[in-house]
Amino acid sequence: MLTELLAATVIAATAPGPHAHAHTHAGHEINEMQGPVLLETTYTGEVMSVADGGLRRGTRYLDNLDIVLEADLAALTGWRGAELHIYGLYNNGRSISDLAGDAQAVSNIETGKRKLRLYEAWIDQRFGEHVSLKAGRYDLNSEFDSLETAGLFVGSAHGIGTDIAQTGLNGPSIFPETSLAARLEVKPAQGWALRTAILDGAPGIGGDHGALLIGEAEAPMLGGRLLLGHWRYTARFDDHGGGRRRGNAGVYLRGEAPIGSGPTGELAGFFRVGTASGKLNMFDRFASAGLKLTSPWAEEDELGLAFATAFTARDYRAAFGGGKSETAVELTYRTPLADWFTIQPHVQYVRHPGADPTIGDAIVLGMRFEASFRLIN
Repeated sequence: MLTELLAATVIAATAPGPHAHAHTHAGHEINEMQGPVLLETTYTGEVMSVADGGLRRGTRYLDNLDIVLEADLAALTGWRGAELHIYGLYNNGRSISDLAGDAQAVSNIETGKRKLRLYEAWIDQRFGEHVSLKAGRYDLNSEFDSLETAGLFVGSAHGIGTDIAQTGLNGPSIFPETSLAARLEVKPAQGWALRTAILDGAPGIGGDHGALLIGEAEAPMLGGRLLLGHWRYTARFDDHGGGRRRGNAGVYLRGEAPIGSGPTGELAGFFRVGTASGKLNMFDRFASAGLKLTSPWAEEDELGLAFATAFTARDYRAAFGGGKSETAVELTYRTPLADWFTIQPHVQYVRHPGADPTIGDAIVLGMRFEASFRLIN
C-alpha cells in the first residue's frame, strides 16, 4: 500500500522548520497535510569552533538527519480521527561542548553518540475538535515547554529549559533519547489548551525507574501565548549528600508575543523562568529571554539575540564546589538561499562554562545549514 502511494507522490521542496530542542520536528497536523501521506527528510550540518576560552580551542562538524513519515489513517484505513507519526533520527555524535566545557549545550543537535535510532512512533487519536490522545514513543519537547520564537536559536537551552533538561537518570524523554508515553490534550477555547503526559522516567535505560509526570496550561497573551507547567518524577534519586530521596520536581513559566512592526521588520520576544529541586540537581533555577526580528524584505530571514542562565543549587556547590551560574548569549541570523536550503551563522559567548571558575569564558563561532524535502501524496 505504502509503495503504491509513494510511487504516485508529488515531490515538493520546503524550507525546514525551527528546532524544538535539538532536532527538526515536522509537527504537521492532519488538516495541514496536503495528502494522506507525508514523508519529510531534513539534513542539518554545522561547523562550530571554540575560538577562545573554554577547555581548549578546536573545530567540530556536527550533523543530524531527520526522516519523518506521517499518515492520515482516516483516509488510508477508515480509522476516523487518527494520525500515524514515525520519526527516524541519525546523528554523527560529535561534540562541541567537549571543547567549550559548557553544561547547557551550545548546539541543539549534539548527542555525544553516533547512532541511528527510532526517535518517535505514535498514534494521535482525536475525539471531536477539542480533545486528542497520543500514545507511543514521544518527544516531550515537541509539545511541552516549546515556543516558536525561541526555536530560531541554536543553543539547546532555548528549546527546553535547562532546569528540566538536566533531570532524570538519562534526561527526560527529549532529544536524543525518547521513551514510551501517553499524552492527553484538551483545547476548550481558541488559544487555550490543557495538556498532560505520563512518560517512562528513564529513556533508553532498561528496568523500572518510575515515571515522569507533566502538566501544562497554555493561554493567549498579548497576541502571543503563555505557558505554565509543572513536572515531577515518581522515583527516588541520589541527592548531593549521598542519600536518596523523592521530590525531583519543578515548575516553569514561559511566554512569547509580538512587540511591534515597522520599516525594519517584525519584532517578537520571549522569556522563560523555571525551577528544579536543588537537593537533587546541579541547577535549581533557570532564566532566559530573547528577541527575534523578521526582515520586511524576506519573510524567512530572521535575526535573533538571546541569553540563557542556569543557576547552581546551594547544596550542589557545598558538595562539589564551583561557581553560581553559567550564562550563554547567542546572536544568530537565519536566511534561505532556496526554498529547500537555509544557512545560519551564529556566535555564542559562554560565561563561566560548566559553572566552573577555572574554565575561561568561551567564544563559539558556528555556521549551520539545513536542506529539507517533502514527498506528499
